[in-house]
Formats: sequence, C-alpha cells, structure tokens
Amino acid sequence: MTTMTEADQRGNGASPENDILVEVKNLQMYFPVTAGIIFQRAVAQIKAVDDVSFFVKKGETLGLVGESGCGKTTTGRCILQLYKPTGGQVVFDGQELTSMSTRQMRVMRRRMQVIFQDPYSSLNPRMTAGNIIGEPLIVHGLVNNKEEYRERVAELLQNVGLNPYMADRFPHEFSGGQRQRIGVARALSVDPSFIVCDEPVSALDVSIQAQIVNLLEDLQEQFDLTYLFIAHDLSVVRHISNRVAVMYLGHIVEIADRNEIYANPLHPYTRALLSAVPIPDPVIDAQRERILLSGEVPSPLNPPSGCVFHPRCPIAIDSCQQVIPELREVEPDHWAACIQSPGYGSY
Repeated sequence: MTTMTEADQRGNGASPENDILVEVKNLQMYFPVTAGIIFQRAVAQIKAVDDVSFFVKKGETLGLVGESGCGKTTTGRCILQLYKPTGGQVVFDGQELTSMSTRQMRVMRRRMQVIFQDPYSSLNPRMTAGNIIGEPLIVHGLVNNKEEYRERVAELLQNVGLNPYMADRFPHEFSGGQRQRIGVARALSVDPSFIVCDEPVSALDVSIQAQIVNLLEDLQEQFDLTYLFIAHDLSVVRHISNRVAVMYLGHIVEIADRNEIYANPLHPYTRALLSAVPIPDPVIDAQRERILLSGEVPSPLNPPSGCVFHPRCPIAIDSCQQVIPELREVEPDHWAACIQSPGYGSY
C-alpha cells in the first residue's frame, strides 16, 4: 500500500517523473483573520487549502471538483503563484516555484496561464478585444512590430472561433460565450504549456458550455496543452478530464481515472456527489440510491478534528474523529483518504 507522500519521492507511483508537468506537494494556504483597527493582529487562520498533494501529467486534463468554498480556486491560484502558499511545494517542469523571485516567476508565467470563471468581470471593459488578447504579446516581448502584432491577434481570434474583424469591438459588444473565447485567446497568446481553467463554463448557458468544452479539447490537441480543469459540474468534468480529483474542505479525498471514479467511488463524499448528478432517464434515476448528507459544510476557520468529513459521513466510526486519513493508493492508480475504504488498511 502506498501513501501520496511516499509516491511523491518516486514521481507518484506509476508515472515516470519526466511525464509529470505539475507536481503539488503538501500544499497549504492559510488566510489570517485579523482583529484591531490600528494595530491589527492575527487571531485565527482560515485553512483554505490544507496539505494537498497531486500531480498533472503532460498533455492530460486533471479535473478538480468539489462544493463551493472547498479550496479549488485557491489551489489553482497557488499553483500559478497568484497566492503565495503558506507551506508546501509547487514543482513545474522540474522547477520549484514557491522559492522563485518575482522576476523569475515573470519568465515562468509565459508557460502557465489561467482562464477565469466570469467572462464578464475578467475582461477590461475599456479595452478592445484585440488589445486584451494582444497585451501579453507586448508584456513578454513576443512581437517586433505592429504588423506582426495584428497578424498574431487575428490568428488567435481565429483559433478560438471568432472573426478577426471583431478585434476592434469592446467586451460589452460580445455574448457571454464569445467573451469566454476572448479569455481563452488571451491565455493562448503567450504559447503556454499549462492552463488552469477555473470553472470556465459555469457562468454560461448549457448549449454554450458544450461549445467551450469542445473548443478547449480541440486546442489541447492542437497545441499540446495540459489543463487543470476546476469545476463543480461532474458531468462536464467527466467529459473533458482524464483523471478526477475530489476536494472537500481544503483536502483532496480521492483521485482516480474519470471512468474509475464514476464506476467505483471509494470515498463516501465522492459517492454522495455522484448520487446528486442528474440522469436523463427517469426510470434509472428513480431506481438509483440517493445519499443525503446531514448538516452543513464546516467552516475552514474551525475545521473538525480527524477526518474533516466525519461530521457528515454516513459510515463514520469513532476513529474518524481522531485520525487524519492519508491519501493512499488503495487500488492501482486509485487514491482515497478514508480509513473505511476497501483496501485502505487499518491504523
């Protein structure tokens, strides 16, 4: 039996180290809660991300799912160093990011980009679409003259399914789906190898969601991209992801292949999430087991002792209140953090 910490030392089990693009080791992100008006002092900590470890292989899509407020977006921003992690390591293509200077990170950001959740607030309303997409080209010195600049912007617009003449339009002149395509084009402009997709379709209509997901898949194949796809819609995640990681209250509770995690969920929280996914067939939907969780998600300001899921877990035992379960490989390439999972072992 293998724990995630042990597997980290040899490239997380079955995956050779040269196949791993992003590796997160024991990541922590605590936000201080301060008191006082003039002399502020930290009186508590919000544990948004607490001891998270996983890897993303080159060319794959890792889906990161969980309820709102579980730490998914914070994890993505810590990987990009938009937040400075409280503890742990983020290794990108063999280079440790948390110890890099601002100048070093600026060079690295060419290879790491983000697509934000809200296409309405993530675009500057005072800039045209062409300027939004082209600004990274100027910042990173990727074009030599105006002609090259215009050609590159036109090419990027075409890559995401927009007409080049739209470069002179402002964000308010586009629909929600078109705005998100602009966000995708902006992320592509610096030729990255890794993109954090932070719920890129959650603010869009269902029909538009499918278009954006298909676009992301086509671009991944065309430009050999690697994605961390953050979402709460499990059906979307299953469609686009190669593997899925499930997050609860700042902790990763399960990681497996997308088909394996749907067919054989080992953690009780994963089972509860999957039982809530709508099924189009009313006969099958009526026959399947529903798992209703009691209570509310605890506050990250004061998380429960032991397993953070135990207050709501339908199969919790006394040990769950004291033992913090490690993320272990309980089946080949299937990781779970639950002492009740088959094959997990005993304490």
